[in-house]
Amino acid sequence: MPMRRLPPLRALEAFVRIVRLGSAKAAAAELGLSPSALSRRVAGLEEFTGKRLFTRQHQSMKLTDEGQAFFNAVCPKLEELAEAIESQVEDSRVLRLHLGVLPLFGSQRLFPRLPELRKLHPRLHIDIDTSPHLEDRVGDTLDAAIILSPQPDPGFTAVRLDHNNVYAITSQVLADEIGAVPDIAKLSKQTFLIHNELPDSFVAWKNAIGLAELEPAAIDHFDSGQLILAAAAQGLGIAIMHDDHFVRAHDNRLAQLFDIEVESPYSYWFICRPRALEMRAVRLFHDWIVGAGL
Repeated sequence: MPMRRLPPLRALEAFVRIVRLGSAKAAAAELGLSPSALSRRVAGLEEFTGKRLFTRQHQSMKLTDEGQAFFNAVCPKLEELAEAIESQVEDSRVLRLHLGVLPLFGSQRLFPRLPELRKLHPRLHIDIDTSPHLEDRVGDTLDAAIILSPQPDPGFTAVRLDHNNVYAITSQVLADEIGAVPDIAKLSKQTFLIHNELPDSFVAWKNAIGLAELEPAAIDHFDSGQLILAAAAQGLGIAIMHDDHFVRAHDNRLAQLFDIEVESPYSYWFICRPRALEMRAVRLFHDWIVGAGL
């Protein structure tokens, strides 16, 4: 059977990079092409397919519906081709990802699901970094990271992984002492435990219970969610954390203080530099975590 005619791979590469980077200018810079040379490659692909893949306005290129359908159909096949080629290259037996992760997200949400990822992509191995200031190191010592943030810097490719409520979490004993109704006299005598990644959550919680003026006896700061929950379980204070942290802890020593809904200013985000998605290890992890529902 004669081989079917294929479009030029360079044209496909140009098309995919424009879509992934979200900018023709960025794609041209990545490929070392002039804007006109990039445009010619795309025009050649459009001529080959007989489809208008982009609309062009004032030097910007926006995917058409046909272009999106073409990308959805072709991109997975290109990934399969890349994986097939890499499997034949001796030096690519291991795909290495340098990932920054907050410890509590790692222990509660990521690690329990990593066997699924390993089964899907046996050659993908992950170096885990739980040091502080993850966002500052993405694109330098880290390929990607999972962070807590109201909104990551727009220079990143970012995917929101969840939406959360703020919980005041303490020991069952202390919760019984404080009672079911917010009382400023009782709360002002307490120690509150605040995570360094969630500084505005305490303000949101105080406003939600109608006690914006609350000044506790002390505020202790932590850089570890696991240690905050452990301190709360021991009755050392009231932890201001997320509902998800409380539920996933599965610790019957812990209790939620007051039954109220407080939307958190923070979410977990996957972030990387746009060009990092061209690295197969980053792309595989990105695609998996987006679809895994962690």
